[in-house]
Amino acid sequence: MTQKHAVVIGSGFAGLSAATHLAANNFNVTLLEKNDSPGGRARKFSSEGFTFDMGPSWYWMPDVFEEYFSHFGKKPSDYYDLLRLDPSYSVIYGENDVMEIPANLQDFKAMLEQIEPGAGAQLDKFLAQAKYKYQVGIHDLVKKPSRSLLEFTSLSLLKDVMRMDILQSMSTHVRKFFKSEKIIRLMEFPVLFLGETAENIPALYSLMNYADIALGTWYPMGGMHEIIKGMVSLAEQKGVYIRYNAEVEEIEIEQGVAKRIRLKSGELVNADVVIAGADYHHVDKQLINPKYSNYSEEYWDKRVLAPSSLLFYLGIDKKLANLKHHNLFFDEPLGPHADAIYTNPRWPEAPLFYACVPSVTDSNVAPEGMENLFLLIPLAPDLEDSEEIREKYYDLIMDRLEKITSQEIRSHVIFKRSYAHADFKADYHAYKGNAYGLANTLKQTALLKPSLKNKKVRNLFYTGQLTVPGPGVPPSLISGYVVANEVIKETENK
Repeated sequence: MTQKHAVVIGSGFAGLSAATHLAANNFNVTLLEKNDSPGGRARKFSSEGFTFDMGPSWYWMPDVFEEYFSHFGKKPSDYYDLLRLDPSYSVIYGENDVMEIPANLQDFKAMLEQIEPGAGAQLDKFLAQAKYKYQVGIHDLVKKPSRSLLEFTSLSLLKDVMRMDILQSMSTHVRKFFKSEKIIRLMEFPVLFLGETAENIPALYSLMNYADIALGTWYPMGGMHEIIKGMVSLAEQKGVYIRYNAEVEEIEIEQGVAKRIRLKSGELVNADVVIAGADYHHVDKQLINPKYSNYSEEYWDKRVLAPSSLLFYLGIDKKLANLKHHNLFFDEPLGPHADAIYTNPRWPEAPLFYACVPSVTDSNVAPEGMENLFLLIPLAPDLEDSEEIREKYYDLIMDRLEKITSQEIRSHVIFKRSYAHADFKADYHAYKGNAYGLANTLKQTALLKPSLKNKKVRNLFYTGQLTVPGPGVPPSLISGYVVANEVIKETENK
């Protein structure tokens, strides 16, 4: 049998996953990466002795990573060392009002009991449902390619779906179990990763709480990019040929078949099948002839996007007090900030923000006696982005950070880099400068997401955060697996 040549565009988690699965199934695979290093949003950079993960910083759902590597007879520990964080993270509600989330479940229940008597028993009930959703959702539903209703018509699956609370909001669901606003905000926090408020996210996603509370928050020593490094090593071992600084200008299509990839350099790369792990909208609207587009510009404009972000990568010339590895600043009300992201898009007046200090855990990411500080403000996509605006928000959140943690920080910043909408567009062709893909609303779930296959081109497929199963690192790993399986099935049937 002649070996098929698959070309994968983009070396993020989904692209690397798809490429490796295909290579392991007798495909000749070339992976084309626009930038000079792998990882997509999970790239890293180093400066002045500091090493920064550029994007993802939370390692949740360790079983998904274990399953990924097990497909190839490997384990995560073959490539990186994992440490479970304890506390998992800190939630800062204000000055002298900090909740440190213990890794131990019994300690966590005891903490909730102190806030709201009876909350420990309620947590058991809440987590029992969340565990069921996690097991069905992550190990079954998210692996559906979502190309046909027939995938969801088995009696057992219909029963599962009925128990998944897809028609109830996360906000309503959480309030059935807890009354304390502190606990409610804590339970609603994980859905912020999914790109919508708890009022608009299905209660199915309480599975994220199971991932958080039961499975824990982990850290790969050396940083999140160590996962990418391991995936690249595995991909190359399987025979994937990765090319950097290889930006795609056009996917050349003849009579409904993708034939060649034209690079910006003018070089042509022949292909039997193409998997686009680059931004879906960019591929759909810029890389193929308009007559082959899956969706209209109007369709794309009506999609509900997960947030963009303003990021600051800071090198601090001293050790910081009163901060853990992960820190969520909930010292301002969520409502106005959520409104600025989802309802009336604008730069928020008093944003919530996240601070990550990986050097608390890992001395290798900062010089001795110094600190690596990563700050993130979630924002609406497609906002005006200028240095002046970035500086305004830098000062705004640094004022609060210094006040709440009772220390001077700004005068100790010896390295500073910002990153926002314009950078996401320049580096990843991100639609409207989004950071996380499509929001996981009910109307953008499964069959209602952009299809993983082009409807008019027989051998053009899509993977990543703008298609199934959705945004986040574990879903992106799964996305690559799902699309590779579809390619393999269609190839075998020919």
